[in-house]
Amino acid sequence: MSAALLALALSVAAPDTGWVAGPDGVRLYYEKLGSGPRTIIVPGRLFLARDLAPLGERHTLILYDMRNRGRSSRVEDGRLLTIQKDVEDLEAVRRHFRVERFVPVGYSYLGFMVVLYAMDHPNRVERLVQLAPVPRKFDTEYPASLLHHDSVPPVDSATAARVDSLKHTGWAREHPGEFCREALVLKVRLVGDPARASRLMDPCAMANEWPVNLERHFEHHFAAVQRLEVPAESVRRVRAPVLTIHGTWDRNAPYAAGREWALTLPNARLITVERAAHQLSADAPEIVLPAIEVFLSGRWPERAEKITSLERVPPR
Repeated sequence: MSAALLALALSVAAPDTGWVAGPDGVRLYYEKLGSGPRTIIVPGRLFLARDLAPLGERHTLILYDMRNRGRSSRVEDGRLLTIQKDVEDLEAVRRHFRVERFVPVGYSYLGFMVVLYAMDHPNRVERLVQLAPVPRKFDTEYPASLLHHDSVPPVDSATAARVDSLKHTGWAREHPGEFCREALVLKVRLVGDPARASRLMDPCAMANEWPVNLERHFEHHFAAVQRLEVPAESVRRVRAPVLTIHGTWDRNAPYAAGREWALTLPNARLITVERAAHQLSADAPEIVLPAIEVFLSGRWPERAEKITSLERVPPR
């Protein structure tokens, strides 16, 4: 992060914190920064709070944890762990803070979720930001040129094997917090530059994020996302300006997915971040934060490209 961005981050006051009462009795933990005229609502506080905090200097920034994630309440009924419930929760957060129109920022599968929200609540969305969004359809086959394959694995085989062994010997379930610490070595996969892995937020202080608990969450929630069928025609009804930012080295959601979203959404543009992986806000804050600020001002960032084909034209 540049010296200017670091100074800005440090200048942001401590957030107001609390819980929003969502549907089904769920309690959603939130942090609120700033009091600017434009409101930004970010699901995924547990991933993005540190990286996006500078936006609270000029805007009202509300970050919250999704149901059954981060510091939000645990949901016992797996049938209530769906992306549709996440859409309802985002609406509950908007209502709680009495916001008429706002800018949602969605990372990873939440980049998909905020589009679903905009489809259901078009009059509430002023602009929309996607960071490394997952594909619209889970099993989409993309051109090989738009997929990243590591020539050298970011986690060496011995380390990966050790973590896997701990997981399958049962030690992880007997010591879930300790195993979370052991598994932190794998988070380097989220960044393109291994040196930037230290910028990722630490999940192990939150029991919902312990791997033993995440397995149950993924079993229900991600399975529901994978089954989702949203026609391109429905996505094209979203008329709000959309800024999609995606890294070419993304190992979790292929770069091709970002191109597809920017191609499908009628008023979208894409910023391609070379050699960046899934957590762009930590991998390339010097690109992501200024781009969002320009977009919030009503302009397209200089790097933003109008996508006219899924395939990428090689630079001349």
